[in-house]
Amino acid sequence: MYNQLQRLGYNINRKRIQRLMRLMGLEAIYPKPRTSRPYPENKVYPYLLRNVKIDHPNQVWTADITYIPMNRGFMYLVAIMDWHSRKVLSWRISNTLDVNFCVEALQEALMRYGRPEIFNTDQGAQFTSEAFTSELKACGIQISMDGRGRVQDNIFIERFWWTLKYQYLYLQSFDTGSQLRTGICEWILFYNRERSHQSLKGLTPDEVYNNLIRPLSKAA
Repeated sequence: MYNQLQRLGYNINRKRIQRLMRLMGLEAIYPKPRTSRPYPENKVYPYLLRNVKIDHPNQVWTADITYIPMNRGFMYLVAIMDWHSRKVLSWRISNTLDVNFCVEALQEALMRYGRPEIFNTDQGAQFTSEAFTSELKACGIQISMDGRGRVQDNIFIERFWWTLKYQYLYLQSFDTGSQLRTGICEWILFYNRERSHQSLKGLTPDEVYNNLIRPLSKAA
């Protein structure tokens, strides 16, 4: 696209073309990094959420990994979300798909927010690994995994990825991992504390999570 516009006489740089294409939802068709690669030797757990009414915080947490394009290459982002409130509980970025950054995000969420009744993920190698599932089992958390190829089983975090990318990341330009980390940190704080959701009756994730969990804490 850059070369063609230059040939047509438009003096425009590549970064601007990239930004405008992202705003318009235009992209080249090419193989993208896969973040959900199964590992046959790891145990896969059944999906536990079919027909389950999710009506309070810490009932179900969910996690997923996505890739973030950079000016040169890309990074991986894992996020852990409370399904009922849509609150992002923890996150990490990494330049590899090693399981460690997923385990670190899980440990932080457990340390800060207690534990959920059920933890749902896809069947990716990071989430089926012994390092990840052993953390859940040690806390007595039920493990649930999406069916193969069923994106709708984890729809809320998929919507979060779309919002993060199209309302923030694709409008920015990141040269380094530290720049990306700072930007994501600021945006997730905004998402949790200030961005209202129609599906949450105009409340923010923090308001829903905190308003519903405080009475439970007092009762305990």
